[in-house]
Amino acid sequence: MPRNFPEAWQSRVRELLSTTHVADFLDGIPELDAQIMVDPVTDQNTIHIPLETFTPDVLINNTTYPIEVQDHDDGTKTVNLDKYQTKATRISEDQALGASYDKIDSASRGHVKAINRDKYKKAIHALAPAAHSTSTPVIALAPNYTAEDVYKKIVALKGAFDKMEVPAEGRRLNLAPDHANALLTSEKYSAALYADKQSGKISGILAGFKVYGYVGGPYFTTAGTKVAFKAVPGATDKVASVAFYEDNVGKKTGILKQYYDAPTTTNQANLLNYRHYFIVLPIKQEAIGAIYESA
Repeated sequence: MPRNFPEAWQSRVRELLSTTHVADFLDGIPELDAQIMVDPVTDQNTIHIPLETFTPDVLINNTTYPIEVQDHDDGTKTVNLDKYQTKATRISEDQALGASYDKIDSASRGHVKAINRDKYKKAIHALAPAAHSTSTPVIALAPNYTAEDVYKKIVALKGAFDKMEVPAEGRRLNLAPDHANALLTSEKYSAALYADKQSGKISGILAGFKVYGYVGGPYFTTAGTKVAFKAVPGATDKVASVAFYEDNVGKKTGILKQYYDAPTTTNQANLLNYRHYFIVLPIKQEAIGAIYESA
């Protein structure tokens, strides 16, 4: 057994978590520049996010000097990163020998897929508003809709973002599978959705939104309220399309911790599992929206 077995596996799994089974709706969104504080007892990962709420007054054609001074009074937001843990996996001595990438990838694939599946589902759920407000518009889409109906609601969402003066550059929309499929029945919208035909992924622009097709979006009730994360959706609850503004997204990857039990004379296998910290959330409750199916 190589002495560096635990270190080699942890390093490879850390790499796989950021490169495989990832959700493209977060592509290009940078990590928050915030120091991670790790609790020495619980390992809880915490960060402080600066809130850019301060906007200085702008003087036009000023003739009065000295210019008045304004104090900078931005606040901060304390955030605990979400913790994702896998159950232990038994790795035989034969599987572990050499610790080659092929063997590590094969044995750890289930851990990586499970963690990334849950963390990206939690991410898109967090970016969806809980309910309608002037700063978090939730647009109703009547049942039995057509491609044109879906597009009109996307335009309505664009209008709501316009009223909030959300910058046009950086608006994103993750389409619910049913909404995407409705749009794909129209040649006009299908061409817009599959701008990158080689990848086969939804990757285009509609009504000024960069569109994505991640299928793990949040459920909404027919009354327009978001179903709690991991709650069992009701018979009439449907997955919603979620819109957000890139600069209002906070994303941070915390520590990856590997738990490892070496083989013994009676249990000749390695046991290992992982704990991973990660968070995505809107920095402020604004410039986020959704399109849901009403009754």
